[in-house]
This record gives sequence, structure tokens and C-alpha cells, in this order.
Amino acid sequence: MEKILQVKELQVSFSTYGGEVKAVRGVSFDLHKGETLAIVGESGCGKSVTSQSIMRLIPNPPGKIISGEILFKGEDLIQLNESELRKIRGANISMIFQDPMTALNPTLSIGEQIMEGIIQHKKLSRAEAKKAAVEMLTLVGIPSPELRLKQYPHQFSGGMRQRIVIAMALVCQPDVLIADEPTTALDVTIQAQILELFREIQMKTGVSIILITHDLGVVAQVADRIAVMYAGRIVELGSRREIFYRPQHPYTKGLLQSVPRLDMERDELVPIPGTPPDLFSPPVGCAFTARCPYAMEVCDRAYPFRTQLSNHHYVDCWLQDERAQVLVSTFV
Repeated sequence: MEKILQVKELQVSFSTYGGEVKAVRGVSFDLHKGETLAIVGESGCGKSVTSQSIMRLIPNPPGKIISGEILFKGEDLIQLNESELRKIRGANISMIFQDPMTALNPTLSIGEQIMEGIIQHKKLSRAEAKKAAVEMLTLVGIPSPELRLKQYPHQFSGGMRQRIVIAMALVCQPDVLIADEPTTALDVTIQAQILELFREIQMKTGVSIILITHDLGVVAQVADRIAVMYAGRIVELGSRREIFYRPQHPYTKGLLQSVPRLDMERDELVPIPGTPPDLFSPPVGCAFTARCPYAMEVCDRAYPFRTQLSNHHYVDCWLQDERAQVLVSTFV
């Protein structure tokens, strides 16, 4: 499959009064044309920082991309100036932010906000932009789109606002859509509708999607591949089936055990003990060591080598080393 976006050894830090927070520590992944890649993990693991770095939206200061490459169709976005980035943001790479309640300007009509991007990037007349906005509202399931264009954000429900935000992100027909926790503020019924909308839009437009979420239920419904992040690193990446049915990293296993399921025999969830490490001074070895029931002495001393398990499945874990086979045999 064609690679439309490549992130290579991305490192992002934030300067604070308490010191340097190493938020993203060598993240690498590819995004293929027409696929949905989900990035999952606990709060604070670096998911949103990674997604905002792709769009170069990290405020500098305090944030800074220390090193790495972000290749969009072969062009390194890190090397572009602000003027060059403005031509790509919205037109080629769009982002849906976490809270639809605050993503819209309450003083502008819905039509003005949707049309702004397409007038800027596509150089269309207002009449042409209005026609495109009506078509996009129809695509995302907003009834009476001509009437709705004249209305303001406060006249819409939370689910409808999220559809409008999606319409704004897609109106310029971008190649990549980054969705940062797009269903967090919505109830379960509306959440299901939005996820179904993502599937329909991807089928119709072929857009590639990066989905940032901590909700494995969301991931199970829409993702083609899943990247599991912990303490600023991707510790496991694989297809949806590989991650859900053949997880290899103890952290991935812990995440799956902590999700409620209808077929669970026990009444209680299995939490992951402990807390994530302090990223002011991240561990030299595996960051999950202090919480891992299978931790070995080497886990503290050095970061594990990457083990390729299949064409699309890899894991960073010392349990994959042949010298740890005794422990591996107990890891189900």
C-alpha cells in the first residue's frame, strides 16, 4: 500500500519551570492511503502531542520538536516555514479537535466557518464555496443544509456540532484527517453515529485517518491498525486482529484486560497497578518495568530491541528475547 505519511524517530519536549518534559521519545509509524491508524494509550502518554506535532501546532515555546522527520508525500513538514505550512493545514492535512463545544466560533455562522477554509485554499467564489459547504453538510448527515448554514453553534446539539467540525475538516478534501478523541464528549448513541460516519466518509473519499483515543471500544469498530503508546513511545503496533487477539506487550495486555466486556466471567475489571513514569527523567530501560508483572533485571538497564512478529506487527519488549522463553510461555 502507498505510504502517504511517515513519522520517523520523532522527539518532542516541553520546557517548564520544573525542567524538560520529554513527551514524545522516538515515535515512528507509517500511514497508508485509505487506512485508519489508531493511536491508543493512557492520558499523558504522548498521543495528542504526536498528532499536533504532525500539524506543527505545538506552541514554541514551551514545546519543541527536538529531532525526527514527518514526511508527507515525501516532503519533511518539520523543515517547512509557517507560510508553507498554512498551505498544507486544512487543504492536505486536517484535524478534528477533542471538544466540539469549543472548536467552533460562537460569533460566526456555521456557513462562514465551513466556507472560510475552502475560500482560502481552493480560491473559490462565495457562491461556489456555499455550494461545497451544502454538499459537505449533506455528506455528514445534517438535514436542511441550506437553512443550517445561516445558524450559529449554540443552535446545534453536541453530536451535530461534531458533524459540523468534521465537515469543516473535510471540505477541502484533505489526504489525511487527524481525529483527536473525536467522541470523548459525546454520549454512547451519538458516539456510534459519529464512528459510522467516519466509515462512510472514508469509503466515499478515500481519506487516510489517524484516530487518537484511549477508548479501545472505539478502536475495535474503526481501526485497520493500532499503535499502542506508553510514556512517549510506541511499544506495540499491529493490525486490529493482531492487537486484540495476539497482544505481545504486557501493557497492551493490561489495557485489554481493563476494558469491560459482556462475556467477562468476573464482576471486577483488572486494573493496571501503579502509575506512568515521570517524563522529566524517563527511565533508561522499558518505561513499563515498574508496573509489569513479568519485569526482569534487563528491563531496567536497557530499552528492548524491536521484534518484528509479522509484516505489520512489532513489539518493543524483552520478553521476545529467546533468553526469556520461560517467562514468555507463561504470558498468555
